[in-house]
Amino acid sequence: MEPIGGESSKDAVLYVNGVRRVLPDGLAHLTLLEYLRDIGLTGTKLGCGEGGCGACTVMVSHYNEVLKKCVHYAVNACLAPLYSVEGMHIITVEGVGNRKTGLHPVQESLARSHGSQCGFCTPGFIMSMYALLRSSELPPTEEQIEECLAGNLCRCTGYRPIIDAFQVFAKTDDAFYTNTSSSDLQSGEFLCPSTGKPCSCKSKGLNGAETCKKSTANENKYEPVSYSEVDGSTYTDKELIFPPELLLRKLTPLYLNGFGGLKWFRPLKIQHLLELKAKFPDAKLVVGNTEVGIEMRLKRIQYKVLISVAHVPELNVLHVKDDGLEIGAAVRLSELLQMFRKVVNERAAHETSSCKAFIEQIKWFAGTQIKNVACVGGNICTASPISDLNPLWMAAGAKFQIIDCKGNIRTIMAENFFLGYRKVDLTSGEILLSIFLPWTRPFEYVKEFKQAHRRDDDIAIVNAGMRVFLEEKGEDLVVSDSLIVYGGVAPLSLSAVKTKEFVIGKNWDQELLQGALKFLEIDIFLKEDAPGGMVEFRKSLTLSFFFKFFLWVSQQICMKKSTAIPLSYLSATQPFQRPSIMGNQDYEIRKHGTSVGSPEIHLSSRLQVTGEAEYADDTPMPSNGLHAALVLSRKPHAKILSIDDSEAKSSPGFAGIFLAKDVPGDNHIGPITHDEELFATQYVTCVGQVIGVVVADTHENAKLAAAKVVIEYEELPAILSIQEAVNVTRSSMEKFMWDGQEHFYLEPQSSLVWTMDSGSEVHMISSTQAPQKHQKYVAEVLGLPMSKVVCKTKRIGGGFGGKETRSAFIAAAASVPSYLLNRSVKLTLDRDVDMMITGQRHTFLGKYKVGFTKEGRLLALDLEIYNNAGNSLDLSLSVLERAMFHSDNVYEIPNIRIRGRVCFTNFPSHTAFRGFGGPQGMLIAENWIQKIAVELNKNPEEIREINFQGEGSILHYSQQLQYCTLGQLWNELKLSSDLLRAREDAKQFNLQNRWKKRGVAMVPTKFGISFTTKFMNQAGALVHVYTDGTVLVTHGGVEMGQGLHTKVAQVAASAFNIPLSSVFISETSTDKVPNTSPTAASASSDLYGAAVLDACEQNKGTRMEPLAGACYMQRIDLSAHGFYITPDIGFDWKTCKGNPFNYYTYGAAFAEVEIDTLTGDFHTRTANIILDLGYSINPAIDVGQIEGAFIQGLGWVAMEELKWGDAAHKWIPPGCLYTSGPGSYKIPSMNDVPFKFSVSLLKGHPNVKAIHSSKAVGEPPFFLASAVLFAIKDAIIAARAEVGHHEWFPLSNPATPERIRMACLDEFSSRFIDSDFHPKLSI
Repeated sequence: MEPIGGESSKDAVLYVNGVRRVLPDGLAHLTLLEYLRDIGLTGTKLGCGEGGCGACTVMVSHYNEVLKKCVHYAVNACLAPLYSVEGMHIITVEGVGNRKTGLHPVQESLARSHGSQCGFCTPGFIMSMYALLRSSELPPTEEQIEECLAGNLCRCTGYRPIIDAFQVFAKTDDAFYTNTSSSDLQSGEFLCPSTGKPCSCKSKGLNGAETCKKSTANENKYEPVSYSEVDGSTYTDKELIFPPELLLRKLTPLYLNGFGGLKWFRPLKIQHLLELKAKFPDAKLVVGNTEVGIEMRLKRIQYKVLISVAHVPELNVLHVKDDGLEIGAAVRLSELLQMFRKVVNERAAHETSSCKAFIEQIKWFAGTQIKNVACVGGNICTASPISDLNPLWMAAGAKFQIIDCKGNIRTIMAENFFLGYRKVDLTSGEILLSIFLPWTRPFEYVKEFKQAHRRDDDIAIVNAGMRVFLEEKGEDLVVSDSLIVYGGVAPLSLSAVKTKEFVIGKNWDQELLQGALKFLEIDIFLKEDAPGGMVEFRKSLTLSFFFKFFLWVSQQICMKKSTAIPLSYLSATQPFQRPSIMGNQDYEIRKHGTSVGSPEIHLSSRLQVTGEAEYADDTPMPSNGLHAALVLSRKPHAKILSIDDSEAKSSPGFAGIFLAKDVPGDNHIGPITHDEELFATQYVTCVGQVIGVVVADTHENAKLAAAKVVIEYEELPAILSIQEAVNVTRSSMEKFMWDGQEHFYLEPQSSLVWTMDSGSEVHMISSTQAPQKHQKYVAEVLGLPMSKVVCKTKRIGGGFGGKETRSAFIAAAASVPSYLLNRSVKLTLDRDVDMMITGQRHTFLGKYKVGFTKEGRLLALDLEIYNNAGNSLDLSLSVLERAMFHSDNVYEIPNIRIRGRVCFTNFPSHTAFRGFGGPQGMLIAENWIQKIAVELNKNPEEIREINFQGEGSILHYSQQLQYCTLGQLWNELKLSSDLLRAREDAKQFNLQNRWKKRGVAMVPTKFGISFTTKFMNQAGALVHVYTDGTVLVTHGGVEMGQGLHTKVAQVAASAFNIPLSSVFISETSTDKVPNTSPTAASASSDLYGAAVLDACEQNKGTRMEPLAGACYMQRIDLSAHGFYITPDIGFDWKTCKGNPFNYYTYGAAFAEVEIDTLTGDFHTRTANIILDLGYSINPAIDVGQIEGAFIQGLGWVAMEELKWGDAAHKWIPPGCLYTSGPGSYKIPSMNDVPFKFSVSLLKGHPNVKAIHSSKAVGEPPFFLASAVLFAIKDAIIAARAEVGHHEWFPLSNPATPERIRMACLDEFSSRFIDSDFHPKLSI
């Protein structure tokens, strides 16, 4: 090591879960996550690699020399450079608790509360909560708990059970009023806050054999954290303490190296830092690495020198002065937030207007893990045009202190610091030293604004910082000074100079407002093809923000002056205040035997909360194993002229490149028709098509080598939309468009392939819903019989259809080098590659005519629908067919014609997704239902009710409805939601509020259960009874979080009349149960439960331990193979008659929303859901599926927008996916859960068509989230009525802030759009 400006440390030391580790030189390129997984701590997961999902969360502890105490905080291990945590203690989920030594109460609570489904995100949630408890001197509030989880995403649960699990640790919990430990209480007892003794003063929900009603109040209370700076909490006697060595050890400067000549420095004094900056003027300064890390990982920018400035005291100052606040450039955002909150409480209110603005902006800046490490100076100097904080620094009159290598300091106003796109007023020899934020004066107001796709952890579409200083002149208030700064409308944070000049010297009145709006139109100029798109929306936001600022300042003045603004306008100034989530679950328990019907927790939940559950990428690699990376097309349609791999072959760690010519067997693949190539030969038909595969010694080296493969193309015309594919012409039919949706399973696609017996057999572990498809693809590609290929799947971290067919080519690609080199090969996709190449939910375009009476009764429907298949058929025809089956939703239509077309386009092939075309078919039905309501001036619910199908109805494909419960559950929901009163309350709210509107909607669903391809409705199972009386079950279904293994185990336990703990399901494997159908279509519990029951029936009488042993001694077979086929189904497409479905799952949902008409922001106030699930095998798991499906559906209808390079988005390269990661693609977060979230299961209606009278649950609830979409539309209708617009208007999904705001016509948006404006959509 080469000392720079001081003595360098000899050993780089790190503690992990209490174990001392010495970090060798040469690892500067590694992240903390890579290191942890390399040493076998695979509980910390790689979900996205950009700090956007929280799956990699760990807790960092270190001794703070300034505070003289240990600090604990959560970080994203995927972004933290390994050497940045030198001298610290890292606790991963494995260090919190495990099955052998005992679970931590945080883990136990989450498992018991059904808060872990697929389990991939679970360790991240555990660590975020654990870090909060370790860092809190007092029990945290419910708000703090939800805030600490803002950086964690979950795709399965809908978040409600996670919130429930963790809220028991909040200080509002009853147990915290007493000194009694909840562990001393009997089950179900309640501590009285008055006496501190167990009592029954609190009303209990009904529990028992008949009915279970649960609210968010959790019965399992935990003691509050017993705070200790070193030891942390005293939840258990095994809690990891802060290592004493680190308390005594003094930090020393570091100089270390990494791959490719990378140098890592850690100076401890400003002098040392300046010397390094002089020697390496192009060095990047890092604290949290939240920007540089993404640049190096995702953008492939190679920085040679990184200097960690986190420990330079001069950059970490945080001083309160008489005239303002001095903030060191390396101060972390979480520290800054604490300081702002402190000064707001301690100083005069008029001095802290800017501090309050920063508090609000930082709150929504990013997840807690990012704020814990991201520094102020990094955000400033990155100079992002959408920085949330830079407009505020500028508006608030902040000053930046800059120091050069010689120690000279200069000061510059923040408004003059930003020069252009990511360009600031810093020379290569200068660094930002500190920021000075002045206190505000009386009548000086600073306000923040931000609109993003999602409130939590999202980059802004447009943001702003605004300041005005008013002076009293007689009775008037005159603008003395002002600054209005916007982000997201220019290459840099833009000051509205002309507007500023106009307002100065003017009275603060309506005349100023109108004049300022006109000047803002001049100041803010966006070209039609401006990067980021949404030009009209962004322009309208600039005016909306200023209008909100004008009203807010006027409101502040009202408190001091007698002036007033209209009461109905006050809603524009009210900040978003989210109450704690209230959940309610109401279901009937119908026990059958020992286990069926019981709300058991997920069998793997305790493994998942401890990080012990293994996924495909967690499988250890043998010493000679290789990692693979795909060589991908960069053109949407082109002829391949040449492939130059010479540079790749000289890349470090390179072990081979394999192209189409190297495939031993058939290069053609496909789930139905072999219309795809494993490796492209002559032509590529989409961006992201696989051309070859590179293998190397590490994952990063494989990616580096693959990127060096040079491909020369001859570009050809590309088809980039459904319209281009079918040349849709104008017609008298109404047109409607549906957007697609990314699966965003938390576990990326992954396969590990290895050979056995010198290559005569091939085995693999894959993250797939269809192991048999992997087996088949690999066998065909390698030219082997299927009997020599085995695919195993333990569990997968979410699938939702995305791992049904599109995972198979990944395993096939990895199998080629594995087979030819006779070495293990692992191929795990990065999140951006996964999203780009594996397909999404199909986009649809529909045209319809509908006939109806003046009462609203349906007479006829003529419907044409088109789906965007992408560049191969995949399952697109089957998806289209189900969309056609479901295009009636639940409505009686006497005359109906439906025509469908699958469209080829030059995008990656789209595929199965929860609902499989059903939601798209039903959405267009609800669209024309609503249009009829508008035409007849009636509520949509009235139109729905008079057209309901019922018992005996004959559907348009000739199937007759049996056991239809639609009417009953609809009426129950109508009563429980009090629909009429909810409508009236919304109406009254809308009359009293001009700029916020509420809407309500109630939507039904009917979802057909079965694969629509008849032969797939079969299942096999293998049941072994051992001599100790325990049972091993193997079946063809895959556990992906939906609780399939748990339900199947319950079936087996009840069949043998043994405890559930005596039944074990290990994995799904093609050498145990052959020829299996994919785990899809919501039918897996029906199919595999029945197959297992069949096997158990064959083994009846051998179930108890003495009896099983006796049977063995008598040479009686204790193993049985079960098989099941769904009876009486089949559909003939030639005659268009038959029974494609075994039965239907019915449901309905009520939703109430509130929208901000000026920005398009919305939140769901209430969601009330009811489903008919017969007699549930496991009602708790079913409720979890309903909540998860609903929140995923909420993403589809209101949040998740795919943006492709097409005619509608010319700023994106043709055929490329822009929304390829959590930074740009926003799934719902915890903040998007309805305030009141209720789920009920219809009671007393057994299903005679499925095992134990149960019904399928996975897909049916998904569409019910459309109630939110139509509630949003209801609110928009109220907004449009304010300006005299009562006509019909379409609202495509997703109802993003852009679509909501631009549909709410007013005097601000009308400056940029006409009343028939529709935001652009990629279809």
